[in-house]
Amino acid sequence: MPERSFMIVKLIQYIRGYVRIRITGYSPERFLNLCSHHQIRLWGLRPCGHAYEMYLSVKSFRKLKPILRKSNMRIKVLERRGLPFFLNRNRKRQAFFTGAILCLLLVYLMSLRIWNIHISGNYSHTDEGMLQFLASKDICHGMLKRKIDCEQIVKAIRSEYDDVIWVSASIQGTRLFVQMKENMDMIREEPEEEIEAPADIISDADGVITEMITRKGVPQMEAGSEIKKGDLLVSGSVPVLDDNKEVTGYQYHIADADIYIQTEIPYESRMEIAYQKKVYTGQKRKALLLEAGPYAIQAGILFHRFPESETYVKKKTLRIGEHFDLPIRIGLKEIRAYTFSDAEYADSEIRRKMTEEFDRFCKELKKKGVQILENNVKIYKDHGNAVAKGTLTVIKTVGETVQAVKDTDHIKGEE
Repeated sequence: MPERSFMIVKLIQYIRGYVRIRITGYSPERFLNLCSHHQIRLWGLRPCGHAYEMYLSVKSFRKLKPILRKSNMRIKVLERRGLPFFLNRNRKRQAFFTGAILCLLLVYLMSLRIWNIHISGNYSHTDEGMLQFLASKDICHGMLKRKIDCEQIVKAIRSEYDDVIWVSASIQGTRLFVQMKENMDMIREEPEEEIEAPADIISDADGVITEMITRKGVPQMEAGSEIKKGDLLVSGSVPVLDDNKEVTGYQYHIADADIYIQTEIPYESRMEIAYQKKVYTGQKRKALLLEAGPYAIQAGILFHRFPESETYVKKKTLRIGEHFDLPIRIGLKEIRAYTFSDAEYADSEIRRKMTEEFDRFCKELKKKGVQILENNVKIYKDHGNAVAKGTLTVIKTVGETVQAVKDTDHIKGEE
């Protein structure tokens, strides 16, 4: 029997109630045959010495009297199980059953409402923004499911957000699922400030050019050239020559090129070796917190006379689903006493801290496309400080586009 079917059968047996019995006598076979003839279902049949034990339902148990008389068997009830017996044993516990009924009623009433709104597929629109929009359409946590029209939700979102190309809304249990797909091509970056032709590229750093790829304009330097900040690298004014190789005019462009230089970047970082170490004494004060709306209850004594102390507060808001927060918070408030003592960082700790800071600096350079060739940074001590100082040899892009002046004496054309 499949596990699911077996569990259903067990549940039905528990609801109807059943008993475990033991029969004794000289004709157990006749008893079993009569039970089969009267369609009395038995299960768990097993021999027990000169007797037999078995299970049967309460309804079947009431039919045994004539069968026992005909088979001349005696019966003993060993165990009573199931909901009818449970209710009979606890019939005087009215408060318990009242609470259970109210609990089931509460669960049923809560199942009629939406307690979680799950939104997926939104990249340019935040969950909070989408929830506010749904709230403006009277779709919110705690509302009745029968008042929600999923088709209207889809139409409202498509009408409000032009970049949403597909939407679906569905209710599963007490959750409302809103799935969407955005048109990523509609997300545009803000346009940069336009520069009119001609425009040149000048150097914004010192170094030696390692590579130069010019797409528009006339290069004024070449690989291996040493440059200074402000030098002209690519001109946006392209001369037009006649058959005699004489300049007859200019075509004006916005210079475009990828220029890489090798240069050195200085690095310096300092930290004090001596510091005040915080030492906790082990003295504490704790209190449990319960907040319901504007009301708060604190269980515990926090009064103290610690010279120095820290207060830690950890609170958790009770939540139903992903977005629906109940106005109830529970938490713990703790006060810890401590003192200060003079201490110095060990050499290994100094190296670790300064190395971590240097690694963060290098990581930021790599994010900008800078290639580090050589590291000449050293760590040393200087008058109570730890110092990391030196230079990094790197390859980086260089160039700043600036507006240029047209040659009004020779104007050939513009792009």
